[in-house]
Amino acid sequence: MASLIFITHPEVVIDPNQPIPEWPLNAVGRARMERFADLLAERDVTAVYASTERKAMDGAAIVAERLGLPYETHEDLGENDRSSTGFIAPPEFWEVVAEFFGRPHESIRGWERAIDAQARIVGAVGRILREDETSGDIVIVSHGAVGCLLTAHLQKVAIGRESRPQHPGGGCFIVIDRDGFALTQDWRSIEDGFAALQ
Repeated sequence: MASLIFITHPEVVIDPNQPIPEWPLNAVGRARMERFADLLAERDVTAVYASTERKAMDGAAIVAERLGLPYETHEDLGENDRSSTGFIAPPEFWEVVAEFFGRPHESIRGWERAIDAQARIVGAVGRILREDETSGDIVIVSHGAVGCLLTAHLQKVAIGRESRPQHPGGGCFIVIDRDGFALTQDWRSIEDGFAALQ
C-alpha cells in the first residue's frame, strides 16, 4: 500500500530581520532531515514535494538528494499567511496561534483564516494525490499549522480538536493512505517514527 508522508519542516534559523518564508533550516533541522531521509531510503519513495518557503524546500532538497529524485514545489502547500504581522516573538506568538485555531472563521490580526488555509492545504494535497503519476510513496515537506488543519480534515473533527505534533522544533510527520486519502499513522516525531516506518 503506497502512502503519502506529510512532514513538517524541523528547526529553522529565526531571523526577525528576514521575511519568514525565507528562513532556512538550521544545523539541527538539517541533521534531523538527513536522518529522516536515510529512513525514507528504506521505502519506495517515488515523488517529493514542498511548499515554496525556504525551510520546506531545504527539507525537500535533503530528501530528494538522498533518494536521487527531483522535487517539485507548490505554493498552496505553504504555511498559513501571517504576512500582516510578520515575526511575532513567543510567548505572544503562541497566544495568536491559539486564537487562530480557536476562531477559525475569523482573521486573527489579518492572518489568513484557518478555514481558508485548511481548504487550501486539503486541496493541494488532494491534487497531488490525483495528479502524481508515480506509484510509490509520496513525501510532502510543509508546515506545522497547515499540517494540523489537514489532520483535522482527515480526522473529521473541528479545527482545533485535531491531534498535534508534539516536538517543539517541528520535524513531525503523519502517514496517509495514498489511494483512500485517509490517515493511517498519527503524528510522530522523526525520532519516534523510525520503527513505524521500517
